[in-house]
Amino acid sequence: MSSKGLGLFPASTGDYRALAEKRLPRALFDYIDGGACEEKTLAANVADFQNIMFKQRVMRDVSTINTKTTFFGNAYELPMVLAPIGLAGLMARRAEVQAVRVAEATGIPFCLSTVSICSLEEVAKAATKPFWYQLYMMRDRGYVEQLLQRAENVGCDTLVFTVDLAVVGPRYRDVRNGMTAEGTPLIKIRKLMNLLSHPQWLHDVGIKGKPHVFGNLSEFVPGAQKLEAFKSWVDSQFDASVTWKDIEWLRGKWKGKLIIKGILEPEDALEAVEVGADGVVVSNHGGRQLDGVQSGISMLPHIVEAIGDKAEILVDGGVRSGQDIAKARALGASNVMVGRPWVWALASQGEAGLQQLLTTIKAELNITLALTGCPDINELSPAILDKSQR
Repeated sequence: MSSKGLGLFPASTGDYRALAEKRLPRALFDYIDGGACEEKTLAANVADFQNIMFKQRVMRDVSTINTKTTFFGNAYELPMVLAPIGLAGLMARRAEVQAVRVAEATGIPFCLSTVSICSLEEVAKAATKPFWYQLYMMRDRGYVEQLLQRAENVGCDTLVFTVDLAVVGPRYRDVRNGMTAEGTPLIKIRKLMNLLSHPQWLHDVGIKGKPHVFGNLSEFVPGAQKLEAFKSWVDSQFDASVTWKDIEWLRGKWKGKLIIKGILEPEDALEAVEVGADGVVVSNHGGRQLDGVQSGISMLPHIVEAIGDKAEILVDGGVRSGQDIAKARALGASNVMVGRPWVWALASQGEAGLQQLLTTIKAELNITLALTGCPDINELSPAILDKSQR
């Protein structure tokens, strides 16, 4: 079926983004799509991947292509993880449940956000394999311990701990569209009119996708029925005093693999390894925190040089294609995290759309490996990249 209203069959992540923009209410699309301040880092995340060029090599035997990798002892079809996305269940009906099903069918990990709409337990019912869980440090360590126990109880084997949210970055799109504004009558009318102008979303997600609460946090905010109440509680729980000592405490509580997400500087990567991290994600939070910092892909070689094989190294931010996965692997990443694209695909065309997007990404990766003359993804190196100024 062609994409209604745009007259096209989606082929790339950009196509799914365009479809999601048409389907979603403005505030929700901007929440997923936007970044901090002037969004310079958001743009750099994508541009820096695009600026990396390949060397085309010919007359090599590329009759057999291998994209399979091993990560933390588990075999996967692609070195790609569906990244944790807050509020994903507002973009598509029970989106986190749909995503874990597609991730399993594709043979890649799925990571659930602390501030997901679907709870750990709901996602676990849809999963047949362990999935990952992402967590923020909260002021009340009792809540943290409860969430860790719940994650362990449902079989999560990998914890992704986000460290770049000591304070929340200013996201101007959320201000402009009224998402973060006080509920004045005018703002309420504008929001209502925008919702009514998206009847497909309103029926499928707004009505049939309930309950719209932070599934993992509902027991901590008793009686809360609106996202505003949950958001207020979460904002009050973010702990700006967290240091590496707290990660040592966390390491003592969590028995599974621990990945620290939000690393941009080699010194911080080394600190993460010293406190017991099994992996790090080179990340600027998708350009949503400190605007004006470097992209993850530009900092990746520096992190690789600093910690080598002391921990697994992932990268996120700006990954839009199978070619981007090849570039990240060539520069030393064990794995990549993909965030916005999976939400765009689900928001626009549901599970079928996400499955098709992941199929496309794998096909792009296959072709890239073939045309760079390196048919095995585990043998990629900087040698496939053109660093000349021709």
